[in-house]
Formats: sequence, structure tokens, C-alpha cells
Amino acid sequence: MIAIVTLAGCASASDPASGDNPVLEGAGDVALGADLYAANCAQCHGTDATGTDQGPPFVHDVYVPSHHADGAFLLAVRNGVQPHHWDFGPMPPRPGLSDQDVADIVAYVRSVQRDAGLIE
Repeated sequence: MIAIVTLAGCASASDPASGDNPVLEGAGDVALGADLYAANCAQCHGTDATGTDQGPPFVHDVYVPSHHADGAFLLAVRNGVQPHHWDFGPMPPRPGLSDQDVADIVAYVRSVQRDAGLIE
């Protein structure tokens, strides 16, 4: 799941139809995010976020905040994603995840990226 991903306490985001980039406010919970990631993202993006034959890795320069900000994960969860960096099929929307769920997932993904030395 790309992007997976809302990212915070009382997360809010601008209307994607307006063309604005959504912003997740507050901080997500890494532990909750790990559980949500395992249940909703790992099948395609790998249990360790290194990808599978069904989805790209999040432990990659393409998904660091300077290239895909946290709000990109929220948009992906809300709207799905057409492939643009990888040769995987499109990611469908994940309507069962709240903005807070996405914030938690993003917190987890960022922690994995940090552990891999991709971000500080």
C-alpha cells in the first residue's frame, strides 16, 4: 500500500480535489503504525517494507519525505495510485483506514526508513 498512509493525532488534510497537498498534523504512533502496516500494507510492500513482487519498497530513496511527503501517503490511501516509479499495477484506495491510521502507518514507515539510514 503506498503511500500508505495518513499520519497523525488529529490529522487533517486539505481537499485532494483542490490540488492542495494534504498535510497530516501531529505525530503518528509508531507501535500502532506497525500493527496497521502489518494488517494493511505488508502483503504488497513487504513485512519489512522492502517490497514484494506485488508492490514497491518503502525502504527506498523514492519514498523519503523530500520526494514523497507524508501527505502523499494519505492521497494514496484515499484515492489509490497509478504506477509512476515502478512496474507494478495500480494501488487501489484503502477506504477502511482513517487519517489517524495513515498517520500511524507513516510514523512506522519513517521509523523503518530512519533505521535503514535513509532519513535522520
